[in-house]
Amino acid sequence: MRFRNLKKTQNKTLQKPKYIYAKYTSRIKAFITDMFMIYAPILYVTAYIIMDGKDDFQASQLAPFLSTAIYGLIYALLLSKFGQTPGKKAYELKVVDSKNGEYVGFFRALVRFVAFLFTAATLLGLLLPLYRKDKKALHDILANTLVVIEKK
Repeated sequence: MRFRNLKKTQNKTLQKPKYIYAKYTSRIKAFITDMFMIYAPILYVTAYIIMDGKDDFQASQLAPFLSTAIYGLIYALLLSKFGQTPGKKAYELKVVDSKNGEYVGFFRALVRFVAFLFTAATLLGLLLPLYRKDKKALHDILANTLVVIEKK
């Protein structure tokens, strides 16, 4: 092999990674921020304005489902429009397509949210980022998305 060819192959291996993956702790902080900024107000409005109080809310099977569905729609809308929710924006994170780095569409963001609900129920999928280089959780694998640090 000629030195010129060897030099070209070495330069290819020294290229920077395409994405800087978000830390797992930043993702958790962003999730908690979203719970307080988006989900808690939805629950408050549902329990105290739409229904007659927390007792009626807890007795209802439909109210928690509708609150979660509204949160999922808002979450998917924010991800498809801006690539981030308020919590992700606070920690400078973005959710992007893992192939082309663009924002995900509304339907895929909604699928990612539903997959997150099932992933959170098992807890196994939430621990997956601790063992992967690309820090993907199970819902990221199913939706083919990445959570990356926002480039400025």
